[in-house]
Amino acid sequence: MPLFSFSQSNLDAFLTPSDTLNKPRRNAVVIAEASLAGISLIGLHQLWYADYEQSKFHTINDNNEWLQMDKMGHVFTSYQMGKHGAQLLNWSGVSKKDQLIYGATLGIGFLTTVEIFDGYSQEWGFSWGDILANASGTGLYVGQELLWNEQRIALKFSFHQTKYALERPDKLGEDFLEQILKDYNGQTYWLSGNLHSFFKEKNIPKWLNVAVGYGADGMLTGVKDVDNQLLTNLDRQRQFYLSLDVNLSNIETNSKLLRSVLDIFNMIKVPLPTLEFNKKGCVFHLFYY
Repeated sequence: MPLFSFSQSNLDAFLTPSDTLNKPRRNAVVIAEASLAGISLIGLHQLWYADYEQSKFHTINDNNEWLQMDKMGHVFTSYQMGKHGAQLLNWSGVSKKDQLIYGATLGIGFLTTVEIFDGYSQEWGFSWGDILANASGTGLYVGQELLWNEQRIALKFSFHQTKYALERPDKLGEDFLEQILKDYNGQTYWLSGNLHSFFKEKNIPKWLNVAVGYGADGMLTGVKDVDNQLLTNLDRQRQFYLSLDVNLSNIETNSKLLRSVLDIFNMIKVPLPTLEFNKKGCVFHLFYY
């Protein structure tokens, strides 16, 4: 028991953000992030782009594809990478200004590099729409830190499997993990606002959020294929959602480890009763994810 208490105490001390600049922590964060980014980009280039012909750098306009669900993915990824990049620098005792300059921009920096890879690939191209989406994700994090010094509105994600992946597994994913990334029909992106943060004087639980979501359905291709009768008959539609949510980061706990785990999983929308609005009307889901 004393040994466990000692280990728990050391772990809590390690996970506690430093009040002043801790150079060993900062250096470790910088080296780890640079290494992971470099390895990820090299691996991505070899595993993804190597199978396609290279070309001169070129741009494409794909803003009308997938009912903009792919753009929402860029916003979400940039936001989450920037958020955790800034939090790691905060753990290192880096100043708030440097957290926002060097940490919160991690997402847009990494995704812009990936976009450049696209620009040299014959299969894809550099998309200014993707760049705008990346900037929006970073801006959502930085803007709230500058305005409120906290994240009152979190960007979250949820996913459910759909029938469409079975029809085009090459495009929408062959297994569950691939489908999470590729099947835009099953993805939903949420803006989840913490009520206590906006109404601090009210007796509102700190963990209670209200979330609005965006999704889409009926897509086997990026754009509607008017030449293919099978695809033309699909009912492509946008979906909007209203739901309650849980801010896992605001759940009371004395464990620094549990708090860190909850903060990571806070990027996922908790399944709760939800109202869906689409062109056909309104649908109630007892638990939507």
